[in-house]
Amino acid sequence: MSDNRIRSVVIVGGGTAGWMSAATLAKILTTNYCSITLIESDEIGIIGVGEATIPQMATFNRMLEIDEDDFVRRTKGTFKLGIQFRNWGREGHTYFHPFGSYGLNMQGVSFHSHWLRLHQLGEAPRLDEWSLPALAGERGKFMRPFDNGNSPLSSIAYAYHFDAGLYARYLREYSESRGVVRQEGKIVDVTLRGEDGFIESVTLQDGRKIEGDLFIDCSGFRGLLIEQALKSGYEDWSHYLPCNRAIAVPCESTEEITPYTRSTAHTAGWQWRIPLQHRIGNGHVFCSDFMSDDEATDILMKNLDGKPLADPRIVPFKTGRRRQTWVKNCVSLGLAAGFLEPLESTSIWLVQSGLSRLMTMFPDRTFQQADIDRYNRIVANEYEIVREFLVLHYNATERDDSEFWNYCRNMEVPERLAEKIRVFQAYGRTFRENDELFNDTSWFAVMIGQLMKARTYDPVADIMPLEETRARLKHIAEAVHNSAEYMPTHKQFILDNCAAPELVQATAARAA
Repeated sequence: MSDNRIRSVVIVGGGTAGWMSAATLAKILTTNYCSITLIESDEIGIIGVGEATIPQMATFNRMLEIDEDDFVRRTKGTFKLGIQFRNWGREGHTYFHPFGSYGLNMQGVSFHSHWLRLHQLGEAPRLDEWSLPALAGERGKFMRPFDNGNSPLSSIAYAYHFDAGLYARYLREYSESRGVVRQEGKIVDVTLRGEDGFIESVTLQDGRKIEGDLFIDCSGFRGLLIEQALKSGYEDWSHYLPCNRAIAVPCESTEEITPYTRSTAHTAGWQWRIPLQHRIGNGHVFCSDFMSDDEATDILMKNLDGKPLADPRIVPFKTGRRRQTWVKNCVSLGLAAGFLEPLESTSIWLVQSGLSRLMTMFPDRTFQQADIDRYNRIVANEYEIVREFLVLHYNATERDDSEFWNYCRNMEVPERLAEKIRVFQAYGRTFRENDELFNDTSWFAVMIGQLMKARTYDPVADIMPLEETRARLKHIAEAVHNSAEYMPTHKQFILDNCAAPELVQATAARAA
């Protein structure tokens, strides 16, 4: 039997996607199985001034056996309990999309249904009262979960904010210590095999030629391998997600470090705010059909918490994905695979998911088309599900103060999303389909937060007498409030466990 094992993997591009790929391969396969080479150029910058994630990021770090305190300290990171949305449902309105669940399901009926029953009676105005991450976030509190019986403190879901450049450096050290070889250089040519069109090698500017069996394209928007060499094609989703530019700038920190990402809607897009230990990452995502670069920059700079630390940077983009993210012997990840704006912090998860799928279908040198087709189908579906969740934020709004919001409110949405909306509008029900990323709680949080209305509540909620429903919800709310009070401030938790030197020094200076 011939040995067709992959002997060499070449990763094109560094940044978050490239070094996540290198770290994963080094940990799971090891360089005893195959050589792992990463090519990146110091001349080519990376996108982002601060990165926000979702709880699945902790799973990735655990797979790598990374110490969480060390990771947060070294990336000058903070913790994240969810996302605060301002001005999305209508101007002046705020809601919180928390990690974790609301309340408890009771007698086989979802908590959402019991809450909606009281809400429609005018007795449960704020959904946040039953979410520990939402209340803790509002109060600037954070701690890790610990075994405390049935208390909400036993199951605190959280993610991270971190400096993307520092995270790439952190993973580079991790990867190189496990045998990954980094090659500095800019790729000027890609050689395809004449007999089958597979990638044979890449040539660097200094003439070096690097061969490989499997190539992973993490080259960013340009898709150096997947698009420029292999012509995968791109599926444009601008009709559903019309924003096509972002302006990014870091600014000085405030004394408080909020344990959540903030998204503030403006007249033709929205602004992100990502708090780190040493600065705040900011950006304005907008549609150039409705707003100029100068106007968008002016809005961003007027809405910073502190002094800007760099000049604003403009990043043009087109939402969508490659028609095939795996072609022949090349798998694309990160921006090379597609781009969905960072509204729900899914960019790193899509890299993580792509790597997970690749490892479960890792090829040999015969590259079976059945596995490639399955990988492409699953990844395409994951991108579409994220797209639909993002579209919900734009489409389910009462805003009519600009042409942009009128377009979003009236646009035709994908049928799968349209069905979810119809189901919610009937009885307030939300469902997680198969293993899709966003669960029923996330759909419910955003639909309620975006001011969508249900005709009535799940009739099965009537299985519980109204007085008992009131009593149970009151008891759960009290437990959530007491738990939030027990938690330390987010900043104090970081100082006690994982503070970078800059935060320690800044805190001491303020105290003096």
